[in-house]
Amino acid sequence: MFELLLQSVKEKVSVKADEFEFAKTLFIPKKLRKRQYLLQEGDVSKYTAFVEKGMLRMFTVDEKGNEPILQFSMEGWWAGDLYSFLTQEPSQYHIEAMEVCELLLISKSSWDMLLDKVPAFERYFRILIQNSLIATQRRLMSSMSESAEEKYTKLINNFPGCLQRIPQHMIASYLGITPETLSRIRGQMSERK
Repeated sequence: MFELLLQSVKEKVSVKADEFEFAKTLFIPKKLRKRQYLLQEGDVSKYTAFVEKGMLRMFTVDEKGNEPILQFSMEGWWAGDLYSFLTQEPSQYHIEAMEVCELLLISKSSWDMLLDKVPAFERYFRILIQNSLIATQRRLMSSMSESAEEKYTKLINNFPGCLQRIPQHMIASYLGITPETLSRIRGQMSERK
């Protein structure tokens, strides 16, 4: 069950076999059913999760009942509310399984121990957090400066395989557009082909 995690770590840093064996002892395997929550708004994020199988979405619910989606997490990605996890303050987000998921959970105390005892994992997580910050800044700038079609084109170019797994209304929510606008954009793009 740890093959994908090992691959993810090795893509970023060099880790010794005994260090990874120690790391494995700190994770808790967890399965989620479709539509089961990993985290709900108001709860403290006790774990951060590595996705071995399946897909999750992180979202909030606005005053009108809409569900703006902040991110999707699929195989080989991490899922969690980093702010709540690090500060142990209540989360503003829900994290829900969109498919049956197999996760590897790590608690804050185990995470701290791992970073302390295995410097390779500290480098690994630093790289992930840096990359996440860059992606968040780019997404924020994109939301302010790009057209809906440009945002959709970027999404299909960057994540072509996952779009078949995500309902259109959720893609629209992630892009910050209405489902009708997304449908119109898709129609216009297919007409140009």
